[in-house]
Amino acid sequence: MIAKDLIEKYHLTQVTAAEKLGTTQAAISQYVHSKRGLRGVKHFGKILPMIQAAAAETAKRLASGEIDAEEAMSAFCELCNSLREELKSFK
Repeated sequence: MIAKDLIEKYHLTQVTAAEKLGTTQAAISQYVHSKRGLRGVKHFGKILPMIQAAAAETAKRLASGEIDAEEAMSAFCELCNSLREELKSFK
């Protein structure tokens, strides 16, 4: 989601998106072409909106230079912790 946003919404190249995410251009290409990452998205159910909102915010902050790859990883960790708490409420 983030890689696609960086390229489609913020018009970054795959190389620049890869640099911002701390990965390779080849990995970004796979995300953009849905060969990696989004295949299981339909299984996220009720937490999908939280994931989408966090991904959109992270892409925006990466594109603007507000955060770097390390800070984005921190944001992902915070998201995982929030999702764990949210999933507990579904049980």
